[in-house]
Amino acid sequence: MTTQQLQDQIEIKKSFLCIGLDVDLNKIPQHLLQTEDPIFEFNKAIIDATHDLCVSFKPNTAFYEAYGIKGWQSLEKTINYINSNYPEIFTIADAKRGDIGNTSSMYAKAFLEDLNFDSVTVAPYMGKDSVEPFLAFENKHTILLALTSNEGAFDFQTKNVDGKEIYKVVLETSKSWKNSENLMYVVGATKAEYFTEIRKIVPNSFLLVPGVGAQGGSLAEVCKYGMSENVGLLINSSRGIIYASNGTNFAEKAREEALKLQQEMQALMKL
Repeated sequence: MTTQQLQDQIEIKKSFLCIGLDVDLNKIPQHLLQTEDPIFEFNKAIIDATHDLCVSFKPNTAFYEAYGIKGWQSLEKTINYINSNYPEIFTIADAKRGDIGNTSSMYAKAFLEDLNFDSVTVAPYMGKDSVEPFLAFENKHTILLALTSNEGAFDFQTKNVDGKEIYKVVLETSKSWKNSENLMYVVGATKAEYFTEIRKIVPNSFLLVPGVGAQGGSLAEVCKYGMSENVGLLINSSRGIIYASNGTNFAEKAREEALKLQQEMQALMKL
């Protein structure tokens, strides 16, 4: 998917919502556990109920890898279902990969070619040759971890080295990499006060923003400081939507929560 196609969907749906498909078998409705593939059945119901309110779905691969080969098969069925039924949806493999060049090439092939995700999250710590293999895929996107929403982000990402915070070094350096126009960045909603500085460095790049909802981030604050002329934001919500209910009405309740965020986003787009 091209960046323009993603922007078009944001305009059409009046939404920049990304829904995280982080499936925990201990949290999903009990009646689904009797099905052949509970993870896929849960995802399918959430996707069908919310696809018109969001522009992106983001499975965190850890929630699938934890269940071994069956979990991986559920992930494959999930991405195939989205691509077949809702091809306008921007898909994100939240895998946080990144390794030496030949290994990154294989990770990139796995997610961007074999599974056919539109994008994958990547850790920048090992530098250019660990990221550029992901950037080589046409009309695919690499979402680089820049400033994350967790407490431990302050251990390294905001540390000042030679007069500049490390997250700023990551942003600035990444712009020089080959095919850097395919880069997006992860910036946590719980770090809203940093968005002004981030936009000075990457004014038009898309930012994937976790941390709204269960982690306490403010959508209005993120939009105030982080929204670009073309919106340039993908706001992720996972637990607040997919676990709105653990009853048989779970998909309906998930839609209600997604609709609340979509309506708030529509209002913020008009400002």
